[in-house]
Amino acid sequence: MSAPASKDRSGASVAAPARGTSEYLILGATLPDGSTTDLLLRDGVIAATGAEATSARDSGVSTIDATGLVVLPGLVDLHTHLREPGREDAETVWSGTRAAALGGFTCVHAMANTQPVADTAGVVEQVWRLGRDAGWVDVRPVGAVTVGLGGERLAELGAMADSAATVRVFSDDGVCVDDPVLMRRALEYVKAFDGVIAQHAQEPRLTSGAVMNEGVVSAELGLTGWPAVAEESIIARDVLLAEHVGSRVHICHLSTAGSVDIVRWAKARGIQVTAEVTPHHLLLTDEAVRGYDPQFKVNPPLRTAQDVLAVRQGLADGTIDIVATDHAPHPSEDKDCEFDVAAFGMTGLETALSVVIESMVLADDVEFGWEDVARTMSSAPAAIGRVHDQGRPVAVGEPAHLTLVDPGSRWPVVPRELLTASDNTPFAGRELPGRVVATFYGGRATVLDATPIPIEGLA
Repeated sequence: MSAPASKDRSGASVAAPARGTSEYLILGATLPDGSTTDLLLRDGVIAATGAEATSARDSGVSTIDATGLVVLPGLVDLHTHLREPGREDAETVWSGTRAAALGGFTCVHAMANTQPVADTAGVVEQVWRLGRDAGWVDVRPVGAVTVGLGGERLAELGAMADSAATVRVFSDDGVCVDDPVLMRRALEYVKAFDGVIAQHAQEPRLTSGAVMNEGVVSAELGLTGWPAVAEESIIARDVLLAEHVGSRVHICHLSTAGSVDIVRWAKARGIQVTAEVTPHHLLLTDEAVRGYDPQFKVNPPLRTAQDVLAVRQGLADGTIDIVATDHAPHPSEDKDCEFDVAAFGMTGLETALSVVIESMVLADDVEFGWEDVARTMSSAPAAIGRVHDQGRPVAVGEPAHLTLVDPGSRWPVVPRELLTASDNTPFAGRELPGRVVATFYGGRATVLDATPIPIEGLA
């Protein structure tokens, strides 16, 4: 049966990938711990490793020479904006998840700020089904904390948790749950099904009209500044609420040195807090805004060099648990305008792994190896989201969600060549290290030779 047609960013019809598995023998791959092995993928799992896998070489199985390539558990993103339903001009589930596969991801969590908002079982199930039908990655919807992201009353948390989408992460991302009583109630509610509240930490009264980090650069540019304390005060409040309630709280896109200190303090007290940092906050500073280029306008804003060093050190020492993309696509008209009125947000699914390699693995001032990449971009985000079949070790019997990356290659970021439906990358014109060569989702190749692989037969 032919796959249903979709459209790429130029409007041309393209085939959607289909379900089905194949048998692959991956030869000479380097594991995150530095050892090498052969891997046999069969029936959606890692069927054999080492000599037992190698013995399948002459049996007609598709063979991939992975000499010099690092094999990682498939990457898991806890923070993705796929925009569908409602803003298909910026991204769709199909286009966003295809971009995710090319970035090495096998699972993404789709944020709730769609139109309509994902605040009911019906909407999260719609997003989940769109992801399942697209077939590129496992799409896990994030449910809204409050109705319409309005911050006035709780959304249908229990119904979303019990739906076919089995939602476990809830967030009003883009809007802070600034009412402490409502935040407490949400934390209490999700305990019943082991959920987590992912907070967008931004005190709205401290950031009214703000468009970039408050500091020397904002003063020189004459742009309204966004103080670090607006983030840090909410994090401090919420870790104390989580301690009081005995529930899990996750801090989205942590960006300041003070925030790192607060999370470190909370973890030392045994509070159930986890935190994420985005790739762009690991590499870029507020100095990038000097050209008034809206591509560098993001929420939270790019911070100082001191903040960047602090979050990098926090990721390396485990204070910050994960890297999450906060992939936020926008159509060109939302960015091709004055800085003050431009939309906040950057794309990131296709560049995330490379930026982590650049800012962490290749850095001289932090210790961060491939095992850390696997932990922060796969196993830890899967654990926080309670996605039990993702982020698993590269071992016999485990689901064959795998990413092969060439750490020695470099590639230029050309916005129009990216697969996301929008062009708003802050890395345009840069050459980044590490290219994803292959991605396997449930044993099926979604990317081979750094090219997405549509598979026929999707009903």
